[in-house]
Amino acid sequence: MNQGKSTTKKAAPKSAKSTTAIGKTSKGYTDEERAAMKERAKELKAEARANKNKAEGESDVLAKIAEMPEPERAMARRLHEIIKASAPVLSPKTWYGMPAYAKDGKVVCFFQSAQKFKTRYASFGFNDTANLDEGAMWPVAFALKELTAAEEARISALVKKAVS
Repeated sequence: MNQGKSTTKKAAPKSAKSTTAIGKTSKGYTDEERAAMKERAKELKAEARANKNKAEGESDVLAKIAEMPEPERAMARRLHEIIKASAPVLSPKTWYGMPAYAKDGKVVCFFQSAQKFKTRYASFGFNDTANLDEGAMWPVAFALKELTAAEEARISALVKKAVS
């Protein structure tokens, strides 16, 4: 006896099917589409890691610069700006406790504070990964006492050439 209770069963909900055209159902993504999505996901993860490393590297470089005494701190800050503007492909990082800038993980150029090794001048140098070759001999390090517009322009040109 059902004493006022309904004995009808509810029908189970039907799964939704998307339709691409009248009467046709989609089976989801093709193998090629899934492969493309997986590839893009890998690219996004790699890009995020690279951006994170670049941001961490810049933070480390700025911290090292902040530790420097004046006037080297101001010079290092300005060099940082010049290098970033001249060669955005370079990633800031510390290298032996010095501000450095790398391409594909290899240091291209660096700033060495006079205080670091108790020398009479700071220096800006390039490693062998820099494309500065000119004949049988070329400079790879420069003494810096101050940065004027002339030095800034020369450094910018050298950094651009180094990463070309």
